[in-house]
Amino acid sequence: MTLKTIKGINEESWAEFKSIAAKNKTKMGALFEKMLEEYKKKSEESWKKILNGKKMLTDKEADDILKIIEKTRKEYGFRT
Repeated sequence: MTLKTIKGINEESWAEFKSIAAKNKTKMGALFEKMLEEYKKKSEESWKKILNGKKMLTDKEADDILKIIEKTRKEYGFRT
């Protein structure tokens, strides 16, 4: 077994992590792996919802916004 260090964890968060592992009667390494897998799964689900979800704007509205942005960028003082 090797020792790994995680920087930037405060004492309260570390104590809570240890407590969760103890309540679930699991080793902290196993809990960490499970949390990582859950994070990946939730992240993928979120992106699927965003990329495959219902459009928030119609194509005409999106084109209008792009035209406004293009016009604004041509105005004096706009940094590109």
